[in-house]
Amino acid sequence: MCHRPFGGLLSSTDHTPRLLRVALPTPLRRLFDYRPCREVPACGWRPGLRVKVPFGRRQLIGVVVECPERSDVPDAQLKSVLACLDDAPLPDDWWWLCRFTARYYQHPLGDTIAQALPVALRQGRPLQARHQERWIARDGDTGPLERAPRQAELLAMLRQHPRGLMTRAITAQGFTRAQLEGLQAKHLVECHEERLTATEEESGSRLAEPSLPLTREQAGVLAEIHEGLERYHPCLLHGVTGSGKTEVYLQLIEAVLARGRQALVLVPEIGLTPQTLTRFRQRFRVPVVALHSGLTDLERLDAWDAARTGRAPIVIGTRSAVFTPLAAAGVIVIDEEHDGSFKQQEGLRYHARDLAIARAHRENIPIVLGSATPALETLAQARSGRYRHLRLTQRANRHAPARLELTDLRGRHRQGGLIALAIEAIRQTLNAGNQVLVFINRRGFAPTLACHACGWLAECPHCDARMTLHRQPQELVCHHCDFHRPLPDACPECDSGDLRPLGSGTERTEETLAALFPETPVHRIDRDSTRRKQAFEDILREIRRGEPSLLVGTQMLAKGHHLPHVTLVVVVNADAGLYASDFRALEHSAQLLVQVAGRAGRAEHPGRVLVQTLHPEDSNLRLLADSGYEALAGQLLEERRLAGLPPYRHLALARFEAAREEHVTEFATAAAEALREWLDAQDTSVTCLGPVPAPMERRQNRYHMQLMLSDTRRSALHRACAWLVQWLDNHPDSRRVRASLDVDPQTLS
Repeated sequence: MCHRPFGGLLSSTDHTPRLLRVALPTPLRRLFDYRPCREVPACGWRPGLRVKVPFGRRQLIGVVVECPERSDVPDAQLKSVLACLDDAPLPDDWWWLCRFTARYYQHPLGDTIAQALPVALRQGRPLQARHQERWIARDGDTGPLERAPRQAELLAMLRQHPRGLMTRAITAQGFTRAQLEGLQAKHLVECHEERLTATEEESGSRLAEPSLPLTREQAGVLAEIHEGLERYHPCLLHGVTGSGKTEVYLQLIEAVLARGRQALVLVPEIGLTPQTLTRFRQRFRVPVVALHSGLTDLERLDAWDAARTGRAPIVIGTRSAVFTPLAAAGVIVIDEEHDGSFKQQEGLRYHARDLAIARAHRENIPIVLGSATPALETLAQARSGRYRHLRLTQRANRHAPARLELTDLRGRHRQGGLIALAIEAIRQTLNAGNQVLVFINRRGFAPTLACHACGWLAECPHCDARMTLHRQPQELVCHHCDFHRPLPDACPECDSGDLRPLGSGTERTEETLAALFPETPVHRIDRDSTRRKQAFEDILREIRRGEPSLLVGTQMLAKGHHLPHVTLVVVVNADAGLYASDFRALEHSAQLLVQVAGRAGRAEHPGRVLVQTLHPEDSNLRLLADSGYEALAGQLLEERRLAGLPPYRHLALARFEAAREEHVTEFATAAAEALREWLDAQDTSVTCLGPVPAPMERRQNRYHMQLMLSDTRRSALHRACAWLVQWLDNHPDSRRVRASLDVDPQTLS
């Protein structure tokens, strides 16, 4: 075994090679050389095969990258591969994306591969079963299913496929083996075991229900996208909330399926996946599989394999689904492309939207980026002409989008964060038989607990942050390190018993609304109330019944959900991002405000949006309210251009953390000095700023600092990043100071 820097292209060989160079799931930025085992795989030794190898005292699953002729380590020290796990290499499109990702984000190839593979494949499970079960619906009375709605849904789906479906295709769509066996016991389905086929041909129409009629704008947009179906064709679908972007996606995918190709649809949150899946499954009579963190390891492998073999023409998933191999890629759709959830913030810090664009370019297929509030990077590309800019300016219901009404919080009494004007508007809306969404992007009862006598604030002992007061259960919680402590009986500083909550969170607003409107159901939707599996879907199902109710939620409710009975949105406090230190904060706050406002008036009744603020005269907030998101985005782009910030300049952020403050300061300073010395010698335009303490310097009892690199050219920036990560890996202090590099960071915190 030897250590070898990652680099070069894949190579293949038809004879038994002398050596195999393997990528392993380790933080080392290297490849490892082994001898082949005696048993030769059916396809011969070639890149892309998974192998089991000895690594120290462990056995790891790796992937062959190349078959070199020589190794830097003597033959006597080389170990042999224990076993080859595959009969054929992993897919080419998946391989290319892994190598591109590792290179672009300056991340070890072995760990990149591990992140891109389903867990079951990382653990050595076979890539596919030799035989599979095909389930076919039988004729019979569905009366026995009155108390088994999921079995009824499963039977209805199977009856849409006269030739039946494989077990993997069924479980990948969210059903279980127990439900299949339940139908079998009732003699409503039968099971046939057969050899796995590469694809499943569907007979008849691909549509389970007809497409909806398009508006003139939708038809025009779809026609422009159709012009580029056979080539790389990036489009920004910039449509106001409720303008029918999803119907454009559906009819675009219908055209792609007609060409015998597959579609990959990425959504930002797991909460949007069931809604999107339902919509697509109702429309198409083809397997539609999901890929997200809520699946079991085997369910995820089922979906991954169905996409790889082409048995699943439509794949829907969250950010990691960008790595899903497709047998015949035809289009990629990124819904809510602006959403920060597409950026992975730990480990391999990739951006799924950017990888999807690179993948579409390589595979020469169209990609559609949909949003009512495009990211400034995407909007700049559209304005420059690199992306086609397609607009939907009208809602499908013909109602104009609700305008933001700024209401002044200064000097006004508040109940649960709500002023009297907002409470009266809520009462009128409920009396009219409609629903109200109260948006407050703070979970818990109150942002912190304070002593009214001496001013003490409940602070986290492990972070530079205040602890949030929760009532369900009653405790103080740090939302940064998840430290919990019971509520104190008295102030720890002055022993006063006058402890009071400061500010409002979702729990406090929920409690206030329940007291003000005791006859109306109040549904709280945040990370705490939706921890139980299916809890979010259960609440949404109750909301969509249409009865008058109050919805109290965080940004979980602001992302693409269709709530047809909501006619009033109240934003409890719009000021969180107006004056934050991060240069993206105003962009993200504006996007969130517009998205949550878009939940109002999506059906037959017009909507209203009340935005409570302590700064109603703020010029940015006023521009957003009066002229809309695109006007504010244009102003922000000009400010970014003048300041030399993305998208006009590219950034990389080196982050450092250690248990002792002096260690992280010394290491970060040494890294900055070495980098500046190298940059001076290279005569490059890359600038280096810092090191400086992170916005939250102490988190989880570790101290954090950061160093920023920037340049107008990606190539120069990446050369500097490559040099820096090599310096970091080779420095003797790298064991006591953890360092990471974030290329194209979305936040400076």
